[in-house]
Amino acid sequence: MIRLLVHVEGQTEETFVNEMLAPYLYRYGYSRVSARLMGNARQRNRRGGIKPWPSARKDIMNHLREDPDSRSTTMADYYGLPRSGPERWPGRDEAATLAFPDKANAIQVALMQDVCEHMGGGFNPRRFVPYVMMHEFEALLFSDCDAFSRGIGHPGLTSKFQEIRDDFPSPEEINDSPHTAPSGRVKALLPGYEKPLMGILAALEIGLDAIRSQCPNFRRWLRRLESPEP
Repeated sequence: MIRLLVHVEGQTEETFVNEMLAPYLYRYGYSRVSARLMGNARQRNRRGGIKPWPSARKDIMNHLREDPDSRSTTMADYYGLPRSGPERWPGRDEAATLAFPDKANAIQVALMQDVCEHMGGGFNPRRFVPYVMMHEFEALLFSDCDAFSRGIGHPGLTSKFQEIRDDFPSPEEINDSPHTAPSGRVKALLPGYEKPLMGILAALEIGLDAIRSQCPNFRRWLRRLESPEP
């Protein structure tokens, strides 16, 4: 049976995989679904960015080679991906100039091409399913603002969250500057917001069905994972 390893950026995404994604995907025939922090994120001195792509690619490729009955995917934040220099993630700099609907896909296609090239001939591309979150995990929580506010224990914030959500065609489009990124907006309304704990409580309250109904890129990723056979 197929095993799935999700290479994630932080502890919030790690818990999301273990608490929500794994139980859901077991219905589709996976024997194991687990998360791995890219670059031993718990040990990094600077937690403001993600691992350089060459190192992340090495982790992904090692997993794919060591476990031939497995698939790998990523859960990385568009906002934090390095755009230039030796740390750059393929497609990230180019995506900055594209219209929103094309940004994540451009990076995901570039990541796929890069991994396939380095894995060499005979590699089954269905074993790698890159996913880039637009723009970060908190964006997904705006899929249901009422459930979001209940999940973090502050139901009075529903209308404020909804005002933010209503300014964008989808939660994934809530933009990505340091001040207007989804997490920044949440912290402005709730200075005591604790991402690893409160983010997951909110996600559990919201549920995968609501997130996939509101977030097109997330929905496409989930659909691909629902077909585990290589």
